[in-house]
Amino acid sequence: MQWELIDGDDTQTSGSTGWAVSLGGSAVNNGRGQLVRSGTNAQLFRTTFPTARTQNVEDAEKHKARLAAALGLDRTQRVLDVPVSIHQANPCSKPGYVPTRWNGTEWVNEVALSNLLYGWSEGRGVQLLNAGLESDCHLTSVSFSSAEGCKSILAFGRSNHTLGLMSLYDDSSGALAVPTPRFEILHPSPVACLSWRPVCTIRPSKSLLHPGIPVKTEDLLVGDELGQVYYYSVEWPERWEVEHHDWAGDMTLLARIAVHSQQICGLAWSQNGEVFASGGNDNLCCLFEAAKILESDHGGHNTEGQLQLESSTALPARTTRQETSEAETEIQLPETNSQVRDLRPGAEKHRWMHGAAVKAIAFCPWQDNLVATGGGSNDKCIHFFHTSSGAALASISVSAQVTSLIWSTTRREIAATFGYAQPDHPVRIAVFSWPECRQVAAIPWAGDHRALYAIPYPEWVCGRIGGGKD
Repeated sequence: MQWELIDGDDTQTSGSTGWAVSLGGSAVNNGRGQLVRSGTNAQLFRTTFPTARTQNVEDAEKHKARLAAALGLDRTQRVLDVPVSIHQANPCSKPGYVPTRWNGTEWVNEVALSNLLYGWSEGRGVQLLNAGLESDCHLTSVSFSSAEGCKSILAFGRSNHTLGLMSLYDDSSGALAVPTPRFEILHPSPVACLSWRPVCTIRPSKSLLHPGIPVKTEDLLVGDELGQVYYYSVEWPERWEVEHHDWAGDMTLLARIAVHSQQICGLAWSQNGEVFASGGNDNLCCLFEAAKILESDHGGHNTEGQLQLESSTALPARTTRQETSEAETEIQLPETNSQVRDLRPGAEKHRWMHGAAVKAIAFCPWQDNLVATGGGSNDKCIHFFHTSSGAALASISVSAQVTSLIWSTTRREIAATFGYAQPDHPVRIAVFSWPECRQVAAIPWAGDHRALYAIPYPEWVCGRIGGGKD
């Protein structure tokens, strides 16, 4: 996107605000005391990563080569021939890196390893929560519901097209039994990524016992390998309600968004839940307004070319897959002619083209209308956009595939992790200031490992990094 630099007074209010939208015309402040509007490119900043390896790194590589020669190892293969099934997942949907979260009582964590889903909590330790029966069925993504909802709903997607919803605290026996999924949905294509809305939505309950009573519901975005984004509403009663009323809750498909043409690589919500962004393998990042997606959520009429919204409720998975047939546990999504809202290109508020796939998306927690995106191997930049106007504010060239972005909650800084570097450099984690786009820190890694994903600790300025190599 191109924006023109304008001379004259800007609307920057103070050093603490960083930047603000201009009150005159359509121009916006780029955070550095300049107004921009449609016309020219956003300013490009370059990093100062070292391209030469240090002597220690060179010595380590020579030592590895000598060991490989002595042991007769093929270093190009880089995988030992052991009887363990190792799945090579798509770079846009790497399994195994998931949030740690505070559920109000204790820390809980979910880890996906191949086709196995593990849960960990301070009180219960490690549990095997779910195992895929198919050897080639691997977990692609996992995500916890909002902290505001206090439900600790875990959504997990698999390569066999299934989406499951469960909770660590759904063991009916009270003896730390492994919970079973309440819902399992069969999607048209493999699930690629998941994202819960950070705020709850009040909707009429679909309980058979007390229908219509206002209750808190959670909103879930599901992206698949065909480029579709599905928008679900989830009503999740407490366990005692499930046992007392024999009703597991409700999962309703509200909208099907078909704006991307290839796999969905990233999904992210703003802090207030008003907008969300999707990144695809088609080099496109799109911004959507939740209110526009849900404008017919209470019976309104849609515009031409969009289907009228009705609920499409999934039945609960009351038994495990071992106890019943696939048809009884997996619920087919409605076809395109069903009464679910279909959104096509043009439904997005803004679209930003990149030079490669967009996996990393992060909304700023302390500055409204600011989002950062990261491009893949042919883009190698961190881009900053103004969500209200769509203005491209700045870009930082990092000479590497951007795999994740995390805004600090206490400093005006953003952290980034990197995959493949070109030209080659050892830096895999870096921190930049905003709006100066100045490199604050750079952390090199030895060897050829890539940083695949990173997540922040809630309420802290630290994170966990998932590394790997092909």
